[in-house]
Formats: sequence, C-alpha cells, structure tokens
Amino acid sequence: MTPERPTSVTSTIIDRAKAIILRPKAEWPLIDGEPATISGLFMGYALILAALPALAGLIRGLVFGYGAMGFYFRPSIGGAIGTAIVQYVLSIVSVIVIALIIDWLAPRFDGTSNRTQAFKVAIYSSTASWLAGIFAIIPGLSVLSLLGLYSLYLLYTGLPLLMKSPAEKAAAYTAVTVMVAIVVSLIVFAVAGPLTRLFGVSPYAGIGSSAPQGEMTVPGVGKVDIGKMEAASRQMAEAARTGASNAVAPSVLQAMLPAAIGAYQRTEVQSAGLGAGGSNASARYESGGRSFRLEITDMAAIGALSGMGAALNVESNKQTATSYERTSTQEGQIVTEQWDKAANDGKYGTTIANRFMIEASGQAASIDELKAAVATIGPEKLAALAK
Repeated sequence: MTPERPTSVTSTIIDRAKAIILRPKAEWPLIDGEPATISGLFMGYALILAALPALAGLIRGLVFGYGAMGFYFRPSIGGAIGTAIVQYVLSIVSVIVIALIIDWLAPRFDGTSNRTQAFKVAIYSSTASWLAGIFAIIPGLSVLSLLGLYSLYLLYTGLPLLMKSPAEKAAAYTAVTVMVAIVVSLIVFAVAGPLTRLFGVSPYAGIGSSAPQGEMTVPGVGKVDIGKMEAASRQMAEAARTGASNAVAPSVLQAMLPAAIGAYQRTEVQSAGLGAGGSNASARYESGGRSFRLEITDMAAIGALSGMGAALNVESNKQTATSYERTSTQEGQIVTEQWDKAANDGKYGTTIANRFMIEASGQAASIDELKAAVATIGPEKLAALAK
C-alpha cells in the first residue's frame, strides 16, 4: 500500500519542495503512487520553480551586476530580461530531454518504460537545483548554488523506485542518466549564448538591433560601453566587407576651411589623400603675431577605432602651475584639450561621427579661440559626409 501524506501537507508547491528536499526517501513513494499528467506536473510545479533561478539571475544582473577581481559588468535591461527568458526556456527543455532519456533507458536497466513516471523523476529531482538557484541573487552567496548538486542524490533515490528498476542496477542507471544530463547541459550552454543575443535583446533594445548592451568596469580604465564597442567593430568589419571605406576627397575637406576666423586670416592651405587610407586638409591662420593651424582629417574605416575609444569612456587629466592637458569623452566623441597660459599655446580637437577629427593647434589669445576655430567647420556637415 502506498503511504499517505498527512492531510496538513497536501498539494502546495512549498510543501512538496520541502518534503522532497528534507525527506526524499519518504516522499518518493508518495510521488510514485500519485495520479499525474505530464501537463499537470509542468503547470503545477516545474514551470513555477524553474522560474526561480532565472528571476534571481535577472535581479542579480540589474541590481548588482557581475564581476570579479575588479572587472565588473552590468547588462542592459533588455539584455538581462532576454537572458532570463532564455535561461528559463532552456531549463524546461533540459528537463524534458532528461525525462525522455530516463524513459528510454529504463528497459536497458530492467526497468519499466513509463513516460509520466519519467517526467516525475526529472521534475521532482530538479527541485534542489531550482531552489539553489535563488542564491545567485546575492553575489556573496552565489557559491551556495552548488547545493543544487543535491539533485543528483534525489535522482539516485527516486529513479529506481519510480522506473521499477532493480536496486542493484540503481547506481548504474543513475550514473548513465547523469552523464546524459551533463551532455545535455553542455549543449544548453552552447546554445544559450547565441539564443540570448537573438531572443533576448531585439524585443527590448529596439531599432531591430541584436547587439549586446551594457557596461563593464575595467580596472584603470573605468566603464566600458559594450554596445558602442560592438558597434565600432561592426563598422570596421562592414567597411572592409563592402569596400565602402574610401575617404572623402581632400578637395571637399579643403573647401570647408574658412578664409577667415574672427581676426585671423588664412595664409596657407593644403590637402592630401590616400584613398581608403584617409584624407586631410589644413590651413594656417595668423593675426597680430599669433598663428594656429586648423586641420580636418578623415580617418575612413580606421575611424572606428575612435568609436572604441569613446566606448572606453577615455578620460585623463594632467595639470601644472601654468598648463593643463585633458582628454575626455563627450556625447560619444573623444575631445582633447591642451593649454599653456604662459606661452599662450595649445590645441583643441574632437572626433566627429567616429570618423573625422577636427583640431586647432598653435598660438592664440586663449583656448576659447581654438575652440571657436574648430566650431567653424560644423560637426553636422562632417557627419553628413560620413553617411
């Protein structure tokens, strides 16, 4: 006769989970004798508990991020949700595959093939790993996820009983099933990466992009925008593939250099180009004994490297009693600024559209004059040439 569960501990998920964890040898006979359907096992138990590790991972990613030894990564909301969904779906798929394997192996270990019983074993033995997944929510407790290995013991105690395999073959039956489960897990991990990018990001990131998003903190560098890094690398790869990397004609750049900038008059102008290698135009401006050079450079496909620099959020600052040097990332572009107030000499430059560089360098009344010279080129004009 099948043992009966006390009426005070009947049909709730919590009661079943507690019982299978704390009293597996007493609980498996109850499970063995229970009438059940595969859909009922999923709807009433597996679909709920399998969501716990995915939900814990989602919260961990958004609240704490991931990292070790100074490296730190925080996924975007879309990426975190997508990863959680993929993790949840693959968890369910893994249980289904393992149940089918259990059912298929049963006759080979003198057991009885029974699809529903096999799903009982696969689902209820997964309880420990699902519950242990909750610990992933707190960085310091994630090591406790190893408690999920208790599921192997649950499998060992439940497999021979529910599949009617002789006790002397229980160990071998369990071992083969575990080996298959490990293979399935490796396949799941291999599939998870591409699926996360395909399934997880595009519904939430918008613009039809499947590029990874988020930030990583790197020691000595700061925050790295992974999305920008990926976009810059794609820009270079696409330019190489299509050949659409020819620089703007030097004459076009030269025509953008004004004849005068405030009191400064243009006294010299020149330009040169190397096809796909880039192009450059520069002019010299003089006023009252001071002079500076204004340059426009098209870096063509190599300009994507400046995009990677912007993704790294490049920033440096050096200052002395009479001078300073600054490099920063402003609105996605790299800006450099140097000024020596004793010599009234310096330079100011910025990248445009991750392709062009405008720089003014030389002597001026102040750094503001060099900034004004750069502004005369018009960033929107250069950005239009990059399209």
